[in-house]
Amino acid sequence: MPKDYSTLPYAQVRRADRAVEDEAWIRAMLHRAPTGTLATVYEGQPFINNNLFAYDEAAHAIYMHTARLGRTRANLEIDERVCFSVHKMGRLLPADTALEFSVEYASVVVFGRGMVIQEADQATCALQKLLDKYFPHLRPGQQYRPITPEELARTAVYRIQIEAWSGKKKQVAPDFPGAFLYDNPPPG
Repeated sequence: MPKDYSTLPYAQVRRADRAVEDEAWIRAMLHRAPTGTLATVYEGQPFINNNLFAYDEAAHAIYMHTARLGRTRANLEIDERVCFSVHKMGRLLPADTALEFSVEYASVVVFGRGMVIQEADQATCALQKLLDKYFPHLRPGQQYRPITPEELARTAVYRIQIEAWSGKKKQVAPDFPGAFLYDNPPPG
């Protein structure tokens, strides 16, 4: 009899052989992923939004920002439950039969609660974490003007408080026959 997936914990990976239980690996993936996808819901309609983000290990939280007003904020004000995902695509893996074609990948899915950060000092700190992640070689007050209250008033800064997560990856031997990167296909 097939499993009833609706009764399983939402962070449980279906393919146990691809599940990553190593929390250090999950944290590292969240630190190095360049972008993430946030899923929210409004009246049963899912919405996704791709974002730059920063993972804060000490707070066990993810920070991001969007326009002051918009779908993300409206959805979170009604329902704080979110799902957030990051991924990395590896090599494409050809096979002898169409059903067996595959791809290497690594991913993390986060479940938690999203909220707008209301306190100016916390929002500024979260935005600085984003700046430090994407522009680590530049310093506020040296190469650029620090965040001002006027600028802060033009954005919405979010915290996703992580409640659960799962990691998953597929990786094959380096000498897998015919494997190639998506942007570098072999001559046909």
